[in-house]
Amino acid sequence: MKNYISLIAVFFLLACQHNSSPIKELYVLPKKLKEVSGITSSQQLGFIWALEDSGNPNVIYGLDANGVLAQTITITNATNIDWEDITHDKEGNLYLGDFGNNENTRTDLCIYKIDKKGLKNNSTASTSKISFAYPEQKDFPPKKKELFYDVEGFFEFKNNFYLFTKNRSKGFDGTTFLYKVPNINGFHQAQLIGKFKTCGDYNHCVITSAAISPDGLKVVILSHDKIWLFENFKRDNFLSGTKTTFDLNHFSQKEAICFKNNDIVLIADEKTKKIGGKVYEVSIKKLKSKS
Repeated sequence: MKNYISLIAVFFLLACQHNSSPIKELYVLPKKLKEVSGITSSQQLGFIWALEDSGNPNVIYGLDANGVLAQTITITNATNIDWEDITHDKEGNLYLGDFGNNENTRTDLCIYKIDKKGLKNNSTASTSKISFAYPEQKDFPPKKKELFYDVEGFFEFKNNFYLFTKNRSKGFDGTTFLYKVPNINGFHQAQLIGKFKTCGDYNHCVITSAAISPDGLKVVILSHDKIWLFENFKRDNFLSGTKTTFDLNHFSQKEAICFKNNDIVLIADEKTKKIGGKVYEVSIKKLKSKS
């Protein structure tokens, strides 16, 4: 009888944790998107655009409001070495971040631009290329305690890209670097403009995606179960403003975040065994009201 009561208590606690999560499930991702690594959305784009990371085709996917695969575009002149995020600018052009760098050994980091004209009812598209390097990185790879140069999250803002690094260092302490790269074709040295520390638990505090709101007043970065919100900053000094951490009470391999509007963010996770492979939405206002 005691064991039976204990099982009921466990299920009750799990149910309470699930109900306390601010995440609202929208739909299951199409089967083709097994390893989603980035999503972006805007009224100009028409769809939610998604991509996958290394080992997958040079393809981006357009999903309608119900998560149905509406358009598939093969990129003809770019190889998916490790596409980790996707974003857009005010005009509706798309950008693919080929900057996944797990071992910190790459010297071919880049961002691909797809002109908005290439998105309309096309099955193929070509890109232009913005290449960059981190001037602080001297060795490939660096020492294990200095593996700072992987990236899984970025966004475009006023003709510049902003990249949040994924810390893979031994002795992880949550430090992420914020780099700036100009949105201009050619090669650039990335500019280190700030550092931010999440927490010392890799599984809960490693950065997997980033986004900026349409009005440019909010920046969010994502981990497997948290969102960090930056507000009240000046110009592009995002780390100088108000910083708030929100626990989503929902752990999964969350790999992608974008703004649907100035309040709602969309989140996508990879399917791991029977968990994930879905798109969710979260209201920033509701997060604040519960904090």
